[in-house]
Amino acid sequence: MPALEMAQETGKLLAWLKKEGDRVRKGEPLLEIETDKAVVEVEAPGDGILEGISADVGAVIPVGQTIAWLVASGEKPPTMAATVVPAARALSGPERAGGTAAVRATEQRAGAAPQISPKARRLAKERGVDISKIQGTGPDGTITSEDVHSVADAKSGSAPAGMESLSQVARLMAERTTQSWTTVPHFFLVREVDCSALVAAQRKWSREAQQTQSVAPTITDLLIAIVARVLAKHPRMNASWTAEGVRSNPEINVSVAMAVKDGVVGAVIHKANTAKIPEISALRRELTERARAGRLRPADITGGTFTLSNLGMFKVDAFSAIITPPQAAILAVGSISDRVVPVDGKPGVRPMMTLTLSSDHRVVDGARAAEFVSELGDAIDGAEKWLA
Repeated sequence: MPALEMAQETGKLLAWLKKEGDRVRKGEPLLEIETDKAVVEVEAPGDGILEGISADVGAVIPVGQTIAWLVASGEKPPTMAATVVPAARALSGPERAGGTAAVRATEQRAGAAPQISPKARRLAKERGVDISKIQGTGPDGTITSEDVHSVADAKSGSAPAGMESLSQVARLMAERTTQSWTTVPHFFLVREVDCSALVAAQRKWSREAQQTQSVAPTITDLLIAIVARVLAKHPRMNASWTAEGVRSNPEINVSVAMAVKDGVVGAVIHKANTAKIPEISALRRELTERARAGRLRPADITGGTFTLSNLGMFKVDAFSAIITPPQAAILAVGSISDRVVPVDGKPGVRPMMTLTLSSDHRVVDGARAAEFVSELGDAIDGAEKWLA
């Protein structure tokens, strides 16, 4: 089971897209799994014949556990007792030099304290579960958060009347946002910007798209491009917090918050600062369609370095968003609406929009974040120059 994002412990197997004995090629869709963010398609890591499937549909599988093998013609998949099998490739698990893979079966020592992830330990405390009574299903018998939930749910029985049972996606999303809100020191900056130039640019690009029969860019598409270009001048806003400290990210990958069933997914526009407007528009639309259909790929939701969340289409004036660790910031965008504002010392009506930046104070201070918001506002006000 591959890890698709940081802190992921398990994945739920939804479907095998190939059956045992099928010959597959590298990059071909192989299986569907559900994480706390989305349903994604996992592609074959190489060419080979699919053999040794050990996981059934519906199984919740710990990250790192081998669930199948890709082997060469005439080869057999290794047994779980094997340590090294030449030429065979595990769909997940450590891959060795020369194309070989190893699988080690270990058992928890009798009488030893159970191994448990920090997240599962915290969850067990919150739900009043005795970890000594839990049988871990993670690697080497490690107790995962899913194990804690299973025991806690079994102990409490069915949901009481009037209570809604959450899906795995909704439940884990609640855990992630709670963890971010309670462990990341958020601070917020707000700025109202004149969107006259942005609206004019969107109309211009839409006319050009109509002539070329391409995808017309939305306000969100143009904001992705502007945000990414401004981030290039403020690399600290594009950095990440790690246990070792602040890590600079070489790429600017804008994650766009998209509403899906039971939650929100962050679909990533990679290298958005160098992408052209038509490319961003086409990719954003493609990601939206895949997200709604539950057909996102691992690359679609990984690698984000900064998040943009736009609720303007829902007539929301302004809101504050929760940071997605390890990213350092998220920009919340409200609707564009006509407001009376001072224009050359006199009252005037302009299309205005409210930006709210949530920042991680461990990565950026108020002054750095303010400089970014200030330049971002100026860039939106002068959209035509930044989108040329």
